[in-house]
Amino acid sequence: MTLTFLLGGARSGKSTLAVQMGEHHGGPVHFIATAQAFDDDLAARIARHRLERPAGWTTVEEPVELAPTVHAAPAAAFVIVDCLTVWLANLFVHVTDPQRRMQAMDEMVAALRDRGRAGSGPTVVVSNEVGMGVHPETPMGREYRDELGRLNQAVAAVADRSLLLVAGRALRLDNPWELLR
Repeated sequence: MTLTFLLGGARSGKSTLAVQMGEHHGGPVHFIATAQAFDDDLAARIARHRLERPAGWTTVEEPVELAPTVHAAPAAAFVIVDCLTVWLANLFVHVTDPQRRMQAMDEMVAALRDRGRAGSGPTVVVSNEVGMGVHPETPMGREYRDELGRLNQAVAAVADRSLLLVAGRALRLDNPWELLR
């Protein structure tokens, strides 16, 4: 099993690369979409993304219960999780207790790790890098940024490879301690 973590800013090419990887897989693809249509714009985006995915793929739309959804994915399938950024925002809406959100994040990371230990098919996880942007103005914005940063670090720690995408190009992200040896 290979867990690939694709990280980058908005419109950096993360989701496009994840879909291309699925198309090149040559076997079943199980796409886990986390977006929830909170407004008309998001509903239109979700509809557009549905049309962009190959018809033969299985798509599961799950905005909150991500860990059980990852656990339930077929072992032999190529799994794409798109994306953690939206999933965490959904948690902020649906799960107001910070301890419960942290538990959900830990469970999701464990689900990814368990998938790898079980020898399941390749998995690609998409997330945004928000730590290089403007300092959030509100306490909730800062809390979201900080929690997403911690979540991204946890997923990168269990990933076999992590890539930072910028303008459709990728940089490999290595463990800094491996580079300092």
